[in-house]
Amino acid sequence: MKFLKKTMRSLSAVAITAGVLLSPGAMAFNLFGDTIKVGVLHSLSGTMAISETTLKDTMLMLIEEQNAKGGLLGK
Repeated sequence: MKFLKKTMRSLSAVAITAGVLLSPGAMAFNLFGDTIKVGVLHSLSGTMAISETTLKDTMLMLIEEQNAKGGLLGK
């Protein structure tokens, strides 16, 4: 019975660790690469595109400025 508990505890630890490392949250913190991906949700078509295209352009400009300063977190 102790063997079964110990085995289940070990398997649970492995499953939790794998879940954390492969989760979207881990990808958001970019644990696996040298680039930081930025997602921006704006309408580029339809009625809201009139105002939100400017927001997209502003975000791209700010990202370029930050990259010119050396990036974020050394990336």
